[in-house]
Amino acid sequence: MMMGMDGVREPVGGPGDRPMDGPGEAARDAGGQRGAFAPGVTGRPIWRLLLRGLGVYLPGWEAPAGAHQVVRQPAPGGRRAAPVWVGPPAFLDGEAGFGLHLPERRRGLEPDREIYVRGRESPSFGLVVAGPSAAIGTRVVDAAALVRFARRLTFEELLDAGDADSVPYAVRGARAVENVVFLDRAAGVGLCAEVEPTTRAARCPVYVRLGDPAERTVRAYGTALADR
Repeated sequence: MMMGMDGVREPVGGPGDRPMDGPGEAARDAGGQRGAFAPGVTGRPIWRLLLRGLGVYLPGWEAPAGAHQVVRQPAPGGRRAAPVWVGPPAFLDGEAGFGLHLPERRRGLEPDREIYVRGRESPSFGLVVAGPSAAIGTRVVDAAALVRFARRLTFEELLDAGDADSVPYAVRGARAVENVVFLDRAAGVGLCAEVEPTTRAARCPVYVRLGDPAERTVRAYGTALADR
């Protein structure tokens, strides 16, 4: 289903919980500052897309007020720092931001998705996906893998097999995907990726932990990369 960023649906195409860590635990383990929030995260389109996705797929859950800051320290001597574990299955890896290391991958899974559009002259697409992380098809889910997956879903969503004229539209839509939110309620995690408009580099600046159904809480972690 495609929707405008104002929440109005656009007439386009067809469409065991894990307890959350205690307050600040994941951020503190990764070198974050307990109680501190990542600057600049909540003002970006990816944050607004995250809140929309939570409203669609986790209605009634407590939305995060901000993203707890996770600082990745640079390696000595200018060497590339190794990934930092934020708490299973998440890690923080340089300019790519957060990622997930999954125990398995599976083909053929079809998670739910909503497509959002920003702008009219040169529209950019945002995708909210809800389902098992294994559907992405790779055990290491980083920004590049998540964006590729979202673009494939967008292409499939916009393509009309009976209309050859839909192919270029579907290709343009897939290429215009700039923000992706993936929510895996069963695993209790979420990952948010964005594409930098100028360099077109993909990164995941936000990682999400979902509380169990009794708590209905959402905790977000944002990057503050010291080696940028």
